[in-house]
Amino acid sequence: MKDAKNDYVNNEFHLSQLASVGQIAAGIAHEVKNPLTAVKGFLQLLKENHVDEYVDIAQAELNNAISTLENLLHVSKPDLEDEPFQSVSMSAELELMSHLFQDQMYRVQIIKNFTDTDAKVFGKRNQLKKALFNLFKNAFEAIPDKGTIKVEHYVQDQYIVISIEDTGVGIPQEKVKMLGTPFFTTKIQGTGMGLTQVFSVIYQHAGNIHVQSEENVGTKFVIMLPKEAELAGTGVNELALSYTEGQQLKEFFWENKNDFEKALLAHAVNVEGKIEEIQNVGNIDLLANAHRLVLYIVEGREHEMISFARAEGIAWAKYSLTIAFKLEWVQAIRRVLWDFLYNFDRLCGRTEDSFERFYVQEKKINQLVDQFLTYFFISYTEYKDLVLQKQRELVEDLSVPIIPLTGTTCIVPLIGNIDAYRANTIEDKVITHVGTLRIENLIFDLSSVAEIENEAILHFMRILDGLNMMGCKPVLTGLRPEVVKQVIRLNLPFDKKADAKGSLQQALAEFLGR
Repeated sequence: MKDAKNDYVNNEFHLSQLASVGQIAAGIAHEVKNPLTAVKGFLQLLKENHVDEYVDIAQAELNNAISTLENLLHVSKPDLEDEPFQSVSMSAELELMSHLFQDQMYRVQIIKNFTDTDAKVFGKRNQLKKALFNLFKNAFEAIPDKGTIKVEHYVQDQYIVISIEDTGVGIPQEKVKMLGTPFFTTKIQGTGMGLTQVFSVIYQHAGNIHVQSEENVGTKFVIMLPKEAELAGTGVNELALSYTEGQQLKEFFWENKNDFEKALLAHAVNVEGKIEEIQNVGNIDLLANAHRLVLYIVEGREHEMISFARAEGIAWAKYSLTIAFKLEWVQAIRRVLWDFLYNFDRLCGRTEDSFERFYVQEKKINQLVDQFLTYFFISYTEYKDLVLQKQRELVEDLSVPIIPLTGTTCIVPLIGNIDAYRANTIEDKVITHVGTLRIENLIFDLSSVAEIENEAILHFMRILDGLNMMGCKPVLTGLRPEVVKQVIRLNLPFDKKADAKGSLQQALAEFLGR
């Protein structure tokens, strides 16, 4: 991209924009969201008793409106989620993001150049992850066909610099300054709220963001975040949870079930938007399954947890769900478990033996979560391997089709190249088939075989010998001149191994008596 085309976004200008829209958004969200939600409920009741395509349309529009209002509310209150500040490795988060778009890797190549990977920022992990996710999503969507996304991470002075550059359609220069403004978007379908969230989060972390773009060349976002910024926060997440005297850990979790879900969704920001999709594709209820896993872990029901892990592994493999989302989800469950264990210990009152009890329980949680992941991946891999094996067997079966012509005669039409591996497949299938059905005549049509490796020719000659030993007469049709020359050069005796016909039609005329 040419330097003359670079356009930098002014932080103060955007902060002013965000502050103004925040005041408006808060009022709109609170005043309009509740009535819209009520209307949605009544439409659902109407749908249950009437069939009307306009009801579906109305519901879809209301869903869009509520989603927009929720995004506005999030922008107006970027600290709405009660998330603690902590040390965050941005290079690790970038590495994770590159695996969340596996379904796009066939057309878009990601080029990574990471240095100074030990450097960290002090911030809100989930908000930063969501910002990175939006930037990656925009980069993929900006590339209509094939292209590349270049991701860089390095330290410059006291800042960690993150660069995400795509080879997409680019943005007109007059519109670059508008990026990050709510409701401004260059997409046909979009609200602009994703980039608004990106700018808001970066500024909240005392960082800045630059945008460079050129039409038909691509767009580059450069983020600068203070290294180990001295921002408020201790990293200890004290939650406002309910506790009853003498309560056990299981009962504590159950009583605070809603708070657990809220904390879990806050930790797994990238999975949150995929919950409905995963439910629709694989009929997997992530939240219900999370509570089930927590129950097994807290009660130490190891056998049931392993069975559950295996079932989950099969389900995710069967429906080809993105494995990175599952890993993030389980690790989020682990972190929320830690938070709840800490708060349980804090609320029930520490004693001399409580610290030992706390660390024993924490160790138990880690062991069981690790065990869940181990059996999940074992089951996932076994299912995938089984599917691959079946697909391979199907391909092998299709590569050597045996077509019955009469009760004692079959045709084997071979297409493409024949190498040593395929020669083994041919041997296994035809010898087994002849032995099982007592075939007397087997016609190999080689008219569509472009090339046969020398080793495969030698193997094929041995197959002909085997068929003769079984009382089956092999017939070769459509031999190409190139293949005949190979047989001559290899000085192979051929005349007693099989009959040869110029074409398949000639062989069929003979065996069908025409």
